[in-house]
Amino acid sequence: MPFVKTTKTNAYFKRFQTKFRRRREQKTDYYARKRMVTQDLNKYGTPKFRLVSRITNAKVIAQVVYSKLNGDYCVCQANSAELSRWGLVTGLTSYAAAYATGLLCARRLLNKYRLADMYKGVASIDGKDYDVSADADCMKNSRKPFKAILDIGTCKATAGNRVFGVLKGACDGGLHVPHNVKRYPGFHKDEDNKKGEYNAEVHKDRILGCHIDEYMEKLKSSNEDLYKKQFSKWDANLVSAKVESVEALFTKVHEGIRKDPIHVKNVRKVVAQTFLDARRTEVKTAKGNYKVDRRFTYDERKKMLQMNLDMIAQNTN
Repeated sequence: MPFVKTTKTNAYFKRFQTKFRRRREQKTDYYARKRMVTQDLNKYGTPKFRLVSRITNAKVIAQVVYSKLNGDYCVCQANSAELSRWGLVTGLTSYAAAYATGLLCARRLLNKYRLADMYKGVASIDGKDYDVSADADCMKNSRKPFKAILDIGTCKATAGNRVFGVLKGACDGGLHVPHNVKRYPGFHKDEDNKKGEYNAEVHKDRILGCHIDEYMEKLKSSNEDLYKKQFSKWDANLVSAKVESVEALFTKVHEGIRKDPIHVKNVRKVVAQTFLDARRTEVKTAKGNYKVDRRFTYDERKKMLQMNLDMIAQNTN
């Protein structure tokens, strides 16, 4: 048998420490989290806010969160599924939807803290970099802008990533999120130019979904069957929203967000309730019927416990 070198000795395994569960599951980067959460001691418990950007298979989520010893606290949140309120029901994970979600979260948060009139953000979308802390007119206000740090989780910070669409939307909405343009779509770095150049028009097209319009026209002219298969939902969405293009649809969404960003809670309309027996109730709604089990009261639980104790006493005797 050939000689096998021992790479990990018993001393290694005696000193081995298991990583945190969320680190093992690759859900939390604790190295980055520690630096985003840690606050200076001379701040005297002032919250350190984070703009949390997460993208799932179905929607984009934007939250403003701060941390305490007993966990994270969410101050404000928005997701792209709420954009259906202004006519967008498909493409909820696109870059344009990510921008609109960040814009919605920012306007909702500033409205909550009564800063919406002081910091209105960008009036018209042009794709140019905007930092509210560098705006001389905004800094004349008596209250400072709301500052948050971008938290992208375990996502790779590649150029043009949708998490930076949430960042751009939040910045244009009036939040102060420290950043630069190197990860925005439209930033190009040449070999000769070490600093690189940022093309705001390219970023503007991404924000308004112009790239979707271009691909739809290209595919429609080349392959009609494939176009119907891939963009049938977009066509139905444009018809229901009464617009002619994706760019017009997202422009309508942005106007609606700025006009009324307050969250509207969905209230389930109950048509009727039918008591099947003492324990179950059938609830009829517009979407369908479902059954609800009634919880036991304290007196009922106490009575059942006494019955069980009496039964156990009889069996032992």
